[in-house]
Amino acid sequence: MLIWIVLAVLLLPLVALALAVRPVLARLPRLRRAAVALQRRAVEAEALRDTAEALQQRAEEVQRRLDTTSRRLAVIKAKRG
Repeated sequence: MLIWIVLAVLLLPLVALALAVRPVLARLPRLRRAAVALQRRAVEAEALRDTAEALQQRAEEVQRRLDTTSRRLAVIKAKRG
C-alpha cells in the first residue's frame, strides 16, 4: 500500500506537469513562425531606416543648396537695385 501512495505522490505531479506543458508545446510551431516573421520585418525595418537616413541626408544637402542659391539670388537682386 505504501508503494502505491509513493507512486501516486510522484506520478500525479508529473501528469499534471505534462498536461500543463502540452498546450505550450502545441503552440511552438506557430510561435516559431511568428518569430521568423518578426525577424524578417525587423530586417525590412532596418533597410527602411537606412533608406530614410539616406533620404534625410539628401534632403539636407538640397536644403543647403537652396539656401546658397537663395543668398546668391538676393545678392544679384541687390546689385540690380
